[in-house]
Amino acid sequence: MSGTDGRSDAGTGDTDAGDIGRGGGDSARTARGSGDAAAAPPAVTTPRGRRPVVAALMLGMALAAIDGTIVSTAVPQIVGDLGGLTVFSWLFSGYLLAVTVTLPLYGKLSDTFGRKPVLVAGIILFLVGSVLCAAAWNMAALIAFRIVQGLGGGALQGTVQTIAADLYPLKERPRIQAKLSTVWATSAVAGPVVGGLLAGYADWRWIFLINLPVGAVALWLVVRHLHEPSRPRPATRPKVDWAGALAVFATGSLLLTALVQGGVAWPWLSAPSLGLLGASAVLAALTVVIERRAAEPIIPGWVWRRRTIASVNLALGAMGLLMVAPTVFLPTYAQSVLGLGPIAAGFVLSVMTLSWPVSAALSDRVYNRIGFRRTAMIGMSAALLILLAFPLLPYPGEPWHPALLMLLLGAALGLFQLPLIVGVQSTVGWAERGTTTASVLFCRQVGQSIGAALFGAVANGVLAARLLDAPVDGLPGDLDAVTRALEDPGAFSAAATDHVRRAVDAAVDYVYIGAAGAAALALLALITLAPRRFPIITEPTEATEAAGTAGAPGRQDAAS
Repeated sequence: MSGTDGRSDAGTGDTDAGDIGRGGGDSARTARGSGDAAAAPPAVTTPRGRRPVVAALMLGMALAAIDGTIVSTAVPQIVGDLGGLTVFSWLFSGYLLAVTVTLPLYGKLSDTFGRKPVLVAGIILFLVGSVLCAAAWNMAALIAFRIVQGLGGGALQGTVQTIAADLYPLKERPRIQAKLSTVWATSAVAGPVVGGLLAGYADWRWIFLINLPVGAVALWLVVRHLHEPSRPRPATRPKVDWAGALAVFATGSLLLTALVQGGVAWPWLSAPSLGLLGASAVLAALTVVIERRAAEPIIPGWVWRRRTIASVNLALGAMGLLMVAPTVFLPTYAQSVLGLGPIAAGFVLSVMTLSWPVSAALSDRVYNRIGFRRTAMIGMSAALLILLAFPLLPYPGEPWHPALLMLLLGAALGLFQLPLIVGVQSTVGWAERGTTTASVLFCRQVGQSIGAALFGAVANGVLAARLLDAPVDGLPGDLDAVTRALEDPGAFSAAATDHVRRAVDAAVDYVYIGAAGAAALALLALITLAPRRFPIITEPTEATEAAGTAGAPGRQDAAS
């Protein structure tokens, strides 16, 4: 039974009947029996109703993605209206914290009570937070309401990915996952543009109000068309591990606050940083104790005891780490070194979103033949070489140079991420899929937070060292301050400007070398921990029709 903690994940002993691909890349097992909790039927809709559910998932994903970035270009208008310049960074940090630390809780709740109530509650909470943000009267209120938004965004991110896996059989999941990847990437890149337009030509409060019609449509589609089959009533009432949820929330909040604000709001070796890191370590130990004693822990031990899930968690955590290089530092490089404007700099980054979903959609043709693990290793090996190629670009170079590398990087990461997500979701049954998906997304989010802190420190350290022998005195040693200074043509002499640009170029080069190290860590996790074959569970009811009787056996539906 897949729900047993001590089962082997090696996959070598599984039967090959039902292999996912013509080449038998990963072993498959069929979970049978209505009494098997792990084989509980997934979310099922009528064939006509699956399209509206997919539309709702895409809208929900767009809401969660765009609100992570849409505020960035509207900060001057928001600060001018509400004040709070010294704490405005919490508009981003608060949202990120709330999304990240609630992912494990929502994953467990969706496994316990079903996907639909969690997703509906998440959309409602997100919309309530949006209304409150639009009505904020000062910066403190806006930050608090952004956290409320993030609490709903955590439910959107995790549950959307889980329902997508529930709705489609294994061979069709690349299509829906590619659609969600496209929506995520497009929304994240479009967020700053939309935010700038609304702040400049309307009012910054519309940044949050536009969520209402989109969220209302998504909510109506979910309520109307998502139908989960009834499950046997458990002998005992399900218990929610609220103590564990609170411990996970507190630990994640303190750790992410230390990572996000360290080196920005206060020095790394200051009392606030050391205090937060120490307190998060103590709370992490307490969380382990609580979770071991809990009957239904928020983060079950099997998430780390099973080789497949543990390796994917670590690999995607490393991917979150390396993604900081292109998403955070490439726009700075494009503007400060190449001299591009914000729109052109955004285009250099956005080309990655063109190749990523295409590569992800086609990845099934690879992993069906050679397996999930090998496909992901090929993708990350290519990403490693591309990241190492970035420091070799000429100075100052042409804009198409980094754009080409980002196009290739998107293709490589699409070949890496989607096979791992589809693969790990397919190694667990319905009752464990929400927790598994949430753990993967949680590790990726934590990786991004660690990467932002780590690479920010690396970039500022390299920049400060390079500016020691600058031809002028009084230059700022912070990357953001240097970037703002370079926007003023008269800030430096020609020689000083060239020196500063070269310093920024060196700082970003070192960040990409660090990102290549993160790619190597992802490869190491797959090589040493991941089984050669993922032990796939094939659920007979996974894609059956629900014409009249939910969960009734039937033929497989074609992809909607």
